[in-house]
Parts: sequence; structure tokens; C-alpha cells
Amino acid sequence: MSYGGSVQTLCRDCGRRPPTGAEACPACGSARVLSHPELHDLAIAHLDCDAFYAAIEKRDRPELRDAPVIVGGRHRGVVAACCYVARTYGVRSAMPMFRALKACPDAVVVKPDMKKYAAIGREVRAMMRELTPLVEPLSIDEAFMDLSGTESLHRGSPATTLARLARRVEDALSITVSIGLSYNKFLAKIASDLDKPRGFAVLGRAEARSFLSDKPVRLLWGVGEAMQGRLARDGIARIGDLAQLEEDELVARYGKIGRRLHLCSRGEDDRPVDPDREAKSMSSEITLDEDVSEAEALRPILWQLAETVASRMKKAGIAGGGVTLKLKTADFRILTRGRRLNTATQSAEEMFRAAEPLLAREADGRAFRLIGIGAHDLVEAATAAQGDLFGGIARDEDGVDEALDAVRTRFGDDAIVKGRGFGTKLVRQGPSKVE
Repeated sequence: MSYGGSVQTLCRDCGRRPPTGAEACPACGSARVLSHPELHDLAIAHLDCDAFYAAIEKRDRPELRDAPVIVGGRHRGVVAACCYVARTYGVRSAMPMFRALKACPDAVVVKPDMKKYAAIGREVRAMMRELTPLVEPLSIDEAFMDLSGTESLHRGSPATTLARLARRVEDALSITVSIGLSYNKFLAKIASDLDKPRGFAVLGRAEARSFLSDKPVRLLWGVGEAMQGRLARDGIARIGDLAQLEEDELVARYGKIGRRLHLCSRGEDDRPVDPDREAKSMSSEITLDEDVSEAEALRPILWQLAETVASRMKKAGIAGGGVTLKLKTADFRILTRGRRLNTATQSAEEMFRAAEPLLAREADGRAFRLIGIGAHDLVEAATAAQGDLFGGIARDEDGVDEALDAVRTRFGDDAIVKGRGFGTKLVRQGPSKVE
């Protein structure tokens, strides 16, 4: 290891190592020169595609190259993604579309094409896995990588290999990525946000604690709004405030998360890059064209969403041990309600029967703009229990799900529907989420 010693360099365009202090690479003239004392000693990376959905749409529609582009539903939806031009107007992901268009009235709104995005995401993932088997996906467009011990195989340090990967993605797919390189996952993910777009940032051991000291606690892994509020009430707003406290004190105050806070505040993270990290949930949701308050109008939508999730679980070979209902009120308040199942299932019928009573309780006259359903506590379908003889949610004893699947496999998804799904077409269904 050479951290704390002489500065190491790398030209991100040609892969050579310019002299220390060079503002441009003497070999190729590129100004994209990296310099850091630990550059070639670090091996944990986080790769994040830049404005992924919007970048793909701009790639496929060159006339949009300089335009502010928003991906999402125009009338009632939210912003799924936006390009960097739109971000200069204050547009952000998950913003209600009406607010985004108020901030940027000249934006071009493009309907999401999730199949296309997923296909490109798989191509990026395949390129990553060619370099190391230790790739841990976080979403369709980002993943961790552990390149430890790959120097001989790839004839270069992890930093050099990552620079080549970024160029390959750009050349082959015409999209760009940003890379964060560090010695653990927590810092690598932070680093990938420091130099967007088309970035490459490094956080080493020597500067980790000083870098984190004045940063807000929300940057810490697992610290959401509720935890931020709790920390704020205890006079803790910056990561440096946490770093001054002992682990025992943090555990006594905050329970198990106290150890995580202790480690991360000091730039430590003992989580390995896990290519087999199990998904915790799979869901599907839709933003409605108009606010809906009647349970009878919401039930057929819930059924179709349940069918969507069930189909995706079957394709993935997984089953869910619990069901979650998600609703968003007209004033953008999000409600989630869950129910455990007696046995893990892939059945849309069983998911619907579990979620329907939850919907009935919440549909008390309030208007909803979004509805979704998800399966959680996912397990391999082959290991899921095959029935429960005593109570619980009834299984599909007649084999109806299997018969429906067979017909749809042969003739298409719209070939046959259950009666409760008649008359309802999900025109703006959200993408499936795997978490």
C-alpha cells in the first residue's frame, strides 16, 4: 500500500500514467487525468449510469440532445428520471410531474420504456461481470464491484480497469457512467456522486474521516428522515458529531444501528460486495389518471398489479412470504400496509386476497392518486412450502393460475383475464421494483 505517499496518476482516456502534476496527458492530450495517493491501491467501486433513462432517450432521439428531457407520465405521474439540463431548472426524480413542468415548462416528457432500459442495464452488468464475479447490483443502473486481486488478469490496477470499462460502456452503448473508487462500499457510493456526469472520484483511507466530518448525517447508510430527526434532537447534525461518540454510547441510544453509525462515521464499512445478495421485495405500482376514492374502482387495478408482480416472480423463480399494499393520497401522503402469508407464494390470487382487506380498510373516502402491491420476504420458489392444510390464505386448488399461465405463454398476456380485471387497462404502470 502506498497511501500517504507519492501521488499516483491515471489518464482516463488512454490508460497511461502521466507525470505527477500534469494537467493533461502527454500521450493523448486528454485533460481527464486522475491524481490520488491511493489511486492504484483501492479496489471497491460503485458504478452508476448517468441520468440513465433520459440518457437512453437522448441517445435514441438525437433531436433531444440539447433539450431538457423528463422521463415519466405527463398528466398525473411523477418524474422517473431527468437529464442534467432539466436538473438545472430544479427538476428531480420522484417530483410530481406538474411541479416539474412548472419549473421547466419547455421540457420534453417521454413515456418510460422499461423493457428497453432493462435490456441496456443488463448489457452494462454483463460488461462488469466480465471483469469480476463480485458484482452486487443495487438497481437497474448501478452496482458495486470488488476488483481485488484482478491486477494480473487485467494487466492493470482496478482504477485502470474501471477507466477502461467506462470507455467501453460509452463506446458500445452511447451512454456514460460515473465511478466511485474507495476501500469500502459506503465510501465508494459516496464517491460516485462527487463528479457527475462522466465522473471518476476517489476516496482513500487517509482523507476519509476529514472528508466525512462536515457532511450531513443523511449521507450515512441507513439514515432516513426519521433517523435524521432523532439524531437532530440529540444535537447530532454532522457525521463528525457522531465520530466523537463511542460505539457503546451509540448502541445504547439507537440500538443495532448504533454500531453502523459508529463505523460509517469513521469511514469504516465491513459489508462485503455480495453478488448473491437476495432481493427483499418485488413490486409494481401505477399513478392513476384521476384521483380515485371508491374501493370498487381500485380493486380491479389492484388485481392487475398483483398479476404483474406474480408474473415477474415466476420468471425470476422466487416466491413471496408477505404482501404489501402501497397507496398515495391526493396530497402525496404515502401509506403502506402489509400482511404476512402462511406460506410463500407466486400466486396473483393469493396476493390479491391478502391485499384486498387492507385496501378495504384504507378506502374510507380518501382520494388516491397511486396504488401498488408488492411481495416481500422473497425466497427461491423451489424451496417455498407447497401448502398449508390448516387455515391461512387458500391456495389455488383448482390450478387456475397454472392454466392461466399456460394460455398466456402460448397466446400472450392479454389472451385471457379474470372477471375482476375486465374493463381496466393500466396505461401508465410503473416499473417493477426489486429491492
